[in-house]
Amino acid sequence: MNKKIIYIILVFVFIIFIIFLFFNKKVVKIGESGNTKTSQEIVDYILNISSYEANITVEVKSNKNSNKYILNQKYINPNKNTQEVVEPSNIAGVKIIKEENNLVIENSNLNLTTFYENYNYITDNCLDLNTFIDEYKAQAESTYEENDESIIMKTSSDSKYNKTKILYVDKKSYKPTKLEVKDTNQNTRVYILYNEVKINSIT
Repeated sequence: MNKKIIYIILVFVFIIFIIFLFFNKKVVKIGESGNTKTSQEIVDYILNISSYEANITVEVKSNKNSNKYILNQKYINPNKNTQEVVEPSNIAGVKIIKEENNLVIENSNLNLTTFYENYNYITDNCLDLNTFIDEYKAQAESTYEENDESIIMKTSSDSKYNKTKILYVDKKSYKPTKLEVKDTNQNTRVYILYNEVKINSIT
């Protein structure tokens, strides 16, 4: 009789233990899902980037040909950012530095530096993530949509060659994955793939 009671108690304890594990897993999953950002929160996160570093692959297309580059980008603040060429090898090491309204082009292989003071086209940088962010904020018709994997942010301008810009942001990592720049005919002029991104955001 004592053995039967002990057996029943052990079975009861085991069932309680299984139930506890089951509910504990549900609590963990609920907690994890509670940390997931909404679509709007992801958009706000991108729009509030304060600085970033990225390794990108860029394909630039014209009517006659296309060229591919690998660049390292570093955005420190609105007054300073840099882009350094990694590939192709014949221009590797060339660095473009924006400092306020001035532009500096350095070629470390040739030990050459060119300085442009009050450069008129300094804001015309469609390769810079922060340029996209500024344009998205400035344009009232900027929108976003989503699919299973990405938040897709779109903005447009009056530029003939940089008419539409589309940024894809991964829903899980909250990091940009690619950026497309299209002309007025919706042909892709610039295609940027974000290989690595490190982001600092003020949110």
